[in-house]
Amino acid sequence: MTGLAARLRHVYWIGGGSGAGKSTVARRLAERHGWRLYSTDDAMPDHAARTTPDEAPFLHEFMAMDMDERWVNRPPRVMLETFHWFRGEGFGLIVEDLLSLPRQPRVVVEGFRLLPHLVQPLLADPGHAVWLLPTPDFRRAAFRSRSAPGAGFLWRTSDPARAGRNLAERDGLFTEHLREETGRLGLRAIPVDATMTEDALTQEVATAFRL
Repeated sequence: MTGLAARLRHVYWIGGGSGAGKSTVARRLAERHGWRLYSTDDAMPDHAARTTPDEAPFLHEFMAMDMDERWVNRPPRVMLETFHWFRGEGFGLIVEDLLSLPRQPRVVVEGFRLLPHLVQPLLADPGHAVWLLPTPDFRRAAFRSRSAPGAGFLWRTSDPARAGRNLAERDGLFTEHLREETGRLGLRAIPVDATMTEDALTQEVATAFRL
């Protein structure tokens, strides 16, 4: 066990694909057990402000792009390979934040930024981490919701439909990457389909955490 893993043994980690229910499950577990909730999504603006171009070149390149450059004009695979959070940029700031928190109560941390190969060295107990992997049907349902007129940042592009398709394909590629990486590293992954209720998913994660 590394020194960092020992210092973070009170932390539970929920990673996974976009829209898979990470935030909902983490919030429910925090409320049920009196834990502290740490959302990596909420920390993104602060983490972006705390980095330099040398420390996070992909992040700062992304920040300089307009909305069409980000979501319309680039192929989904390029979007995947160059997306800063998928490259692990700023992950050290997540660790810094967690180390600054008291060890009581326990902490549940959630977000797509929790890449398996970055989290694994921090696990005193592999059972303290799980990744939620949305199925293609689930992603299609999420795409329809995200593509509704006026919904979200996609409508700030010149072609929301194309931007939505690009984002959906990128998210699918990312989910497959997570599936491969969790399997290779022997980490727990839970498929999430459109029929799974929030209660059922929360219980499955709780079981994985041996709560």
